[in-house]
Amino acid sequence: MDIRIDPEELEVGYNIPAMVGMDEADIQTPCLVLDLDALERNIIKMGNFAKQVGIRHRVHGKMHKSVDVALLQERLGGSCGVCCQKVSEAEAFVRGGIKDVLVSNQVRDPAKIDRLARLPKLGARVICCVDDLANVTELSAASTTHGTQIECLVEIDCGAGRCGVQTTADVVEIAGAIDASEGLKFSGLQAYQGAIQHLSDYNKRKAKIEVAVTMVADAVAGLRAVGLFCDIVGGGGTGSYIFEGESGVYNELQCGSYAFMDADYGQILDNKGKRIDQGEWQNALFLLTSVMSHAKPEKAICDAGLKVQSVDSGLPFIFGRDDIKYVKCTDEHGVIDDPDGVLNVGDKLKLVPGHCDPTCNLHDWYVAVRNGKVEALWPVTARGKAY
Repeated sequence: MDIRIDPEELEVGYNIPAMVGMDEADIQTPCLVLDLDALERNIIKMGNFAKQVGIRHRVHGKMHKSVDVALLQERLGGSCGVCCQKVSEAEAFVRGGIKDVLVSNQVRDPAKIDRLARLPKLGARVICCVDDLANVTELSAASTTHGTQIECLVEIDCGAGRCGVQTTADVVEIAGAIDASEGLKFSGLQAYQGAIQHLSDYNKRKAKIEVAVTMVADAVAGLRAVGLFCDIVGGGGTGSYIFEGESGVYNELQCGSYAFMDADYGQILDNKGKRIDQGEWQNALFLLTSVMSHAKPEKAICDAGLKVQSVDSGLPFIFGRDDIKYVKCTDEHGVIDDPDGVLNVGDKLKLVPGHCDPTCNLHDWYVAVRNGKVEALWPVTARGKAY
């Protein structure tokens, strides 16, 4: 385990929620639990898809922020590397042994650029996104100073409405500047359509990605016309990976949430109108919680409130139960409707978080469970790495 605490100082119920070998029933709550069988199935399935369509999969580390999970994705799913959103997050993965890291974001602050330029000295391939000519100059100066190389992807705004340029002319201009700059290497395009990942309707998602694919194909052709070629044409998320994967244009996926699944992603529909968490992917991440009060006969109170989960995408649902419902949360408490009074104080429940990414960032540990036993305890390596 990559921990910053002396193992002898780890104490269940104080700084860790469980120990390896412990019964699942004895895990301290609230905490994050991973169903290893479901997690491994998801990882293998996505890896197999990427192989079948002949493209790479660069897993999105911002979802789990865990070196251990990333290494598992590399070993079982054949991932080629990791996407990160911040320089400090990327460094956490590099220090943990991931040797191919893309900061799928712009890096503009001078101190952050300097830190990014030093990362290759740790033995990793380091890539970032660019959407501004001025940034090319900044990155080149830093990498030249440190005698390193930063690879750059030109980011295309293909519908998300955030970062990225929107015309092939802009793509070609920035790519040319990267190619001509000391210490930099033009490596391709970043084209992630984040705005449509949670559109429930399959055909609406497909139509939006078709627009993105056309934009990206035009940019690839424009670059080829001036003698620039793309090693990476990256994008694709859990809600759209099939479309990018089968496009013939993208050659690298950037899926993250597929490995864990959350309540919001689970509601989107596949091409047969079925929720993707009911066959395509399995719920592997749970927020384990305990009933701590049942003073009201129709209402149970659990120990998982706002401080251990994000509700920006809605409240969690209770896994495997339709007789009770999580209906409200405050700082330290969750309210569960229990109309038939079936719950007792001390009962443990598995919550599926509304949004896995920010929920994971609230915790220090994953408790990995198989067959009712704790098999591993993994730190959330890049927790709080937001710089």
